[in-house]
Amino acid sequence: MPKQRFTLIPEVYLILIQDGRILLSRRFQTGYEDGNYSLVAGHADGGETMREAMAREALEEAGLTISPRDLNHAVTLHRWCGDHERIGFFFTPERWRGEIENSEPNKCDDLGFFVLDRLPANIIPYISHVIGCYQQGIPYSEFGWERER
Repeated sequence: MPKQRFTLIPEVYLILIQDGRILLSRRFQTGYEDGNYSLVAGHADGGETMREAMAREALEEAGLTISPRDLNHAVTLHRWCGDHERIGFFFTPERWRGEIENSEPNKCDDLGFFVLDRLPANIIPYISHVIGCYQQGIPYSEFGWERER
């Protein structure tokens, strides 16, 4: 019997910065990190590139139309989540269309811009880590591996 291959869960995240402020989304009624801030994000569905997945999620969550070709890779994060691994692709848009709106109020109860050097205390730790990587120009990082597995 052939050995089953290892799998990772692919995630996409939007780092949208405007006038020194970053767009954050507070999770609500999702069962994961509710009440804490993250970025506009989601999972790749398969059959789409990571940029296509990010463009789709930006529209679904924040009402933003972004062409996949206008998304630049910023950071890749490989993280350990206690019982599985995930790989996150973080993108910055060159341009976008539309007004920022909370398009998923059943999953997000606050969507807005925060000053980069005064992030809310209730930001998800790995998100804060990636924002730091982005600011320092670090394109790849790992998170959660120092914990016991």
